Amino acid sequence: MRTELPVTLLETPDGRRADAILRSCVHCGFCNATCPTYLLQGDELDGPRGRIYLIKDLLETGTADTVTQTHLDRCLTCRSCESTCPSGVAYGELLEIGRATMARVVPRPPLERAIRRGLRAVVPRPGRFRALLVLGRAFRWLLPARLRGQVPVWRALRLPRAGKDADPSAQAGNARTAGHGRILLLEGCVQRVATPDVNAALRRLLTGRGIEVLSAREEACCGSLDLHLGHDEEARAVMIRNLEALAPLLDRVDAVVSTASGCGVTVKDYGRLLAHVPAYAGRARQVSALARDVAEYLADLGVEWSREFACERVAWHAPCTLQHGQRVTGRVEALLQAAGYTLVPVRDPHLCCGSAGTYSILEPALSKRLREARLAALGAHSPEVIATANVGCQLHLAAAAGVPVVHWLQLLR
Repeated sequence: MRTELPVTLLETPDGRRADAILRSCVHCGFCNATCPTYLLQGDELDGPRGRIYLIKDLLETGTADTVTQTHLDRCLTCRSCESTCPSGVAYGELLEIGRATMARVVPRPPLERAIRRGLRAVVPRPGRFRALLVLGRAFRWLLPARLRGQVPVWRALRLPRAGKDADPSAQAGNARTAGHGRILLLEGCVQRVATPDVNAALRRLLTGRGIEVLSAREEACCGSLDLHLGHDEEARAVMIRNLEALAPLLDRVDAVVSTASGCGVTVKDYGRLLAHVPAYAGRARQVSALARDVAEYLADLGVEWSREFACERVAWHAPCTLQHGQRVTGRVEALLQAAGYTLVPVRDPHLCCGSAGTYSILEPALSKRLREARLAALGAHSPEVIATANVGCQLHLAAAAGVPVVHWLQLLR
């Protein structure tokens, strides 16, 4: 793709990177075939190729309008296009630059600004989020339908526990232990409030195998919320605070493990995102090198797990941040199958469920349509439970699913 970015922009790291990404695009359109919003809307500007042209025009002219803003807002940042692209276009990075530029060029209406400011003020702060969640659950019945659907409802898992006969390692008499090790477990913002039993499940699994699990008391938000909403400078500031909290433990652990793929994909990218902040670039690279999704970590342990529940038929929903962002595929499936579960077929497994961080709040109509399509695909072969790997997907799907939706770690013993 031919570009004409201003010299002043090309003198900046973001400008040079945007120019390189734009030039790598060959206009083929393969990306549209796997873009959830393009498949729903049928509009070129709601697909990656169209959005790339919008960002190119924005960066070249330094101007844009609400049409460009709308189509960039509709992007899920699922990065399915990156998994499809034959040219390796780093669309996610380009979108970050485009949204940050858009935030400076096109002002939003007062209500939109207030909603986004509220999300940034509450969601990344567990204390505030917990208080709002308690209040929302108490008065859920008074809320408008649109807001009522955004309040996560806690439901106890009503699945029968598996007996000893469901433990393949016990039957074979060859149970193995992992030996000694130590990890730094990321607690997350939303996850520690809405689904705290996920990290509790991992702690039980690892301590039972002789692995020590540490956490950073002052852990902050990973920065993904600000980053996806176009507040790049604020995102880097949040990342630096998080890095400062994690830093004292980094030299003591074998890995920095995330059980929320949405957080993990950002933490893995700290090396790039903070590369131009000299005081923190080294530590950022260290965190990126240590960061592992829990599926990678457990798969590499080489130990055996058994079924926690007596159910057998599981529908697996791979979050976009896991399969497209981190490119971790096949690990969860292998672990669940080795434990004795049967994974039912799910069509179009590459497509997004519509959660996408704050997307379900900011783009509720599209989000709902995407969820309906995913639940239809996940439920086509009558699973007893749906498993996923990210708190956003788990809460979003659970709000409308007819079967329990769990984090896959909860299925292991």
